[in-house]
Amino acid sequence: MVKIHFITQGCSANVADTEVMAGLLKEEGFEIVDDFLNADLIVFNTCTVKGPTESFFKKKLKQFRDLKKRIVLAGCIPQAEKNLEQFNDCSIIGTYQIHNIVDVVEETLNGNNVVLIARENKSRLNLPKVRKNDYIEIVPASHGCLGSCTFCKTKFARGNLFSYPSKDIVRHISKAVKEGVNEIWLTSQDMSAYGKDIETNLPKLIKDIVSIPGYFKIRVGMANPDYILDFLDELIWAFKEEKVYKFLHIPIQSGSNKVIKEMNRNYSVEDFKYIVKRFREEIPEITIATDVICGYPTEKKEDFEETIKLIKEIRPDVINISKFWARPGTIAVGLKQISGAEIKKRSARLTRLFHKIAKENNEKWIGWKGKAFFTEEGKEGSFIGRNSSYRQIVVKTQEFILGEEKEVEVVDCSSFDLKARLLE
Repeated sequence: MVKIHFITQGCSANVADTEVMAGLLKEEGFEIVDDFLNADLIVFNTCTVKGPTESFFKKKLKQFRDLKKRIVLAGCIPQAEKNLEQFNDCSIIGTYQIHNIVDVVEETLNGNNVVLIARENKSRLNLPKVRKNDYIEIVPASHGCLGSCTFCKTKFARGNLFSYPSKDIVRHISKAVKEGVNEIWLTSQDMSAYGKDIETNLPKLIKDIVSIPGYFKIRVGMANPDYILDFLDELIWAFKEEKVYKFLHIPIQSGSNKVIKEMNRNYSVEDFKYIVKRFREEIPEITIATDVICGYPTEKKEDFEETIKLIKEIRPDVINISKFWARPGTIAVGLKQISGAEIKKRSARLTRLFHKIAKENNEKWIGWKGKAFFTEEGKEGSFIGRNSSYRQIVVKTQEFILGEEKEVEVVDCSSFDLKARLLE
């Protein structure tokens, strides 16, 4: 049996693509293995968002080349890269072509390196897959986005918005629930844009999904502020559904309206604050996650101070903090860059602030009793679960509780999780 090893970088959409490619290969008799040294071929599903991610890719690619491994490059790097000659010893499969992975692997094993990067809008739902986690189904709702952010290279790889029909998404999730999945990750490059091209929207999609019989929870993926405003009342209503995690991932990127505009993002700080305010009024237990970029080229010190001010005011529960990395081919790469030392300084300051706020937010949960669904094994005999607000719950127990919902009591916390004990 031919052995295939996958390496996956980046977002949940990339993880979902890997699951599908692995499923298609397994269905054709290939064996998916964890050890790359034991593999006949490596599929490297890549990400182009940040410089360090691409540096890791280059380092691993050299290692595989030195080992004389057969390689298939997938994902955003080869799809967005103009100079493919640097990969002429590898096969390439673009983000639009993952359904052809079996043919690409077979050709590569026969010594023929092939390149499939044509942009064809096709759904990647209801295909065979090998789940990374038996209890979590990652469900792409669309491909691409409607934005044109000046710093983003992913747009080159994922293209414009192509939403999948709601009926296909429902059929996909229904099958997963019947197979024992209890957690659905609804994902895309921008969930708020879902349906703009097919005359529907995110709240309607959520309504269709919650009508599926069975017990499961939905985690709605990242949604930009601009389109949320089109259906804010409906979205809040949808989030009140029992099957929806009370978790809103809404990126701000900067607390300065000037910088947001220069990033070519079509919303304001006031829009962001209004959306968060409305959600918290209607769903007090909502967990708010956001994204911030430190050191965008036009970010002056006073702009960064606006970001600090906003974070102190909003007090989000989760912040994904990124140091700005100039990505080749983007508009932002042509701007005068801020020094690495200054970016590091700003990132460190924001990180310290976030840790303080997150710890204080989590302390409010100490003493809380309720249900958490456990999907991961942690360190030192612990298990990791989520409550209805998608708060990370860590429990140490000798009882095996993966795939189960348990009553817990929160007894302690850190900036990143709630530590709990099982209740009888």
